[in-house]
Amino acid sequence: MGTSNGSQRSRLRLVVVQALVFSLFATLFVRLYYLQVVGGDDYQAMAADQSVRDIVVQPQRGLIVDDQGRPLVANRTSWVISMDRNLMDKMTDRQRTELVRRVSVVVGETSEAIEQRLVTCGHDGSIRGTCWNGSPYQPVPVATDVSKDVALRVLEQPEDYPGVVAEQQSVRAYPKPYGINLAHVLGYLSPITEDEYDAAQDADDQSLNGGSSVGRAGVEKQYDEWLRGLPGYRRVAVDSMGRVLGDDSTVESTPGDTLVTSIDAKVQSVVEKALAERIKIQRATFDPVTGRNYEADSGAAVVLEAKTGRVVAMASQPTYDPGVWVGGISNGELERLYSEQAGTPLLSRATQGQFAPGSTWKPIMTAGALTNGYRTDSTLTCPSGVQIGNRVFHNHESDAVGGAVGFAKALEVSCNTFFYQIGYRYWQKFGSDEADVDARDPLVEEAQTFGFGTRTGIDIPGEAPGRIADRHWKRDYYESMKDYYCGIADKPQDAKTSDFVYQFSREFCIDGFAYRAGDAANFAIGQGDTIVTPLQLARAYGALANGGTLYAPTVAKALVSPDGEVLQRFRPRRTGSVHVPKKDLDYIDEALKGVTRVGTMAWKMGGFPLDDVVVRSKTGSAEVYGKQSTGWVASYTDDYVVVMMMSQAGTGSGSVGEGVRKIWEALYGVDGETVKPRTAAIPGVVSPTKLPNFLDDGSILPPAVAGTGGLS
Repeated sequence: MGTSNGSQRSRLRLVVVQALVFSLFATLFVRLYYLQVVGGDDYQAMAADQSVRDIVVQPQRGLIVDDQGRPLVANRTSWVISMDRNLMDKMTDRQRTELVRRVSVVVGETSEAIEQRLVTCGHDGSIRGTCWNGSPYQPVPVATDVSKDVALRVLEQPEDYPGVVAEQQSVRAYPKPYGINLAHVLGYLSPITEDEYDAAQDADDQSLNGGSSVGRAGVEKQYDEWLRGLPGYRRVAVDSMGRVLGDDSTVESTPGDTLVTSIDAKVQSVVEKALAERIKIQRATFDPVTGRNYEADSGAAVVLEAKTGRVVAMASQPTYDPGVWVGGISNGELERLYSEQAGTPLLSRATQGQFAPGSTWKPIMTAGALTNGYRTDSTLTCPSGVQIGNRVFHNHESDAVGGAVGFAKALEVSCNTFFYQIGYRYWQKFGSDEADVDARDPLVEEAQTFGFGTRTGIDIPGEAPGRIADRHWKRDYYESMKDYYCGIADKPQDAKTSDFVYQFSREFCIDGFAYRAGDAANFAIGQGDTIVTPLQLARAYGALANGGTLYAPTVAKALVSPDGEVLQRFRPRRTGSVHVPKKDLDYIDEALKGVTRVGTMAWKMGGFPLDDVVVRSKTGSAEVYGKQSTGWVASYTDDYVVVMMMSQAGTGSGSVGEGVRKIWEALYGVDGETVKPRTAAIPGVVSPTKLPNFLDDGSILPPAVAGTGGLS
């Protein structure tokens, strides 16, 4: 009986096991059927997807050319070393460390720098600007602009550099026609940041990717959207180790558009050389006022078309080489560009430098006076000094003139005391209440009409607005600084505080908001706290030259597609009018001719053919507390405006007068006392209205020659 029961239990167990085995096979069969038949297509696609990867092909950035079609910024090929992180992830820690070390040695970088570039942006340890924003399947660039020898070493020794790629890519090149620099106008590029990459993804911007370089300054930034082009994509087949087996498909990249500018490389070269030469000369010149050589620490020059506001040339010193950004800039170079000791080379003195205008301000003040009660035959005295309040205001650089003089003579000899009286009389008439911030001031109103105190609207980012130091500004400044100065005045004077600072703090704390007669007098000669940029002054003189129209200065003339189609033209943009009667503008115009012929600029223009090239000019010397004088010359003809200035360099005509003359000689082809239009820097003397000719073979020819401008 017991044997029978045991036998039944054994058979039952066998049946259960058989049932389990059968169910497992049934389940496996059903699963295989689902994978191969029902979901076969989907899984096949997924498998194929895992063996094909997209690699971004960066586009060639658009050219930047001058008005004659000369390349100002082009492209060149550069060897780039990249590392495949997918293959590196399959390595042991020891193998990865050794590979990074080998790469760091061959490219001349530290292992830490290489590792940092391999980090995906957003991951722990990433540093903005050095991490990788691109596709995880794309080799990561770890060294750019390496030598060909380095690239060949990597290519010829793949067993020593597994997963390391050496290939050529397009990077920015600076042909520098006529040796020009033009850094502050052109700008530079740097890799896209994490935030920019995220924003581009959110906006579905197909033109940007993790490996993109983005314009950071100048026209490279302003027109980045057009210049950058569209990236292409190369689909490659890879093996299980992530190694590329071959191309699967390719979507070609689209080159960026070409930016045609109003810059003329030949004029730019003359302007840059003239400015640099004058700085060098002034640094070797003794300053009798301070008893040492002039610092001549910075300067700027601007050439505009008088009738359009287009920028023909623009130079700034100190400057830098825009090529230092290609392939990544070193920490040492970056520190120098921001260094005050090096003169902050990144700062464009033409558009961002802000200086007291000195006597170049007087034509604007003349316009204000002639439209607010004074006449062209009005006269005042020009003594060596005038008493205003409890202070005597002196003529400084100019000499006293006996008897009564009019505005023309006052401009010709740059008489400060004449204009002091103008400013003081308006203060007496409209604003003797020092606390009245809303009191009228015709000279301030005129300065605002000429565009001072606001940005010109130039198509270069980062422009400074300048400042009109009127009653409102003084009140605002007092409110922002009173706690600081009152904090000094409320305590006993200590050893660290000079008598001057302590006394100034006490006075400022009591009534630093007051707009006194001396403030109005200083404003009338371009002194005090009013500051302008060289570009603002050039635009204002452009309005004097063209009959009263203010233009937004522009660098861009057109955008042209890679196949030569004109996509967009940038017309001159009128932003306002000075509303000065023509008879008054004509009067100022004649007075400024006198400045050039017999006035403060005459000693620098001797022998110049002024009958053929009629140059109007105004010199200026601005006194700056604790520093040497800032020198200015602002000038114009019917065709162009030329402004040059230099900080801590002495009088206007003495510091930059010769430089301005050289620019006029180049613009009109002046040789000694003879005008030779055929030798002018710009063919036909005036800037071309037509664009360069873009040919099918990719070459660019100059536009047709125009006329001979305003030559008599």
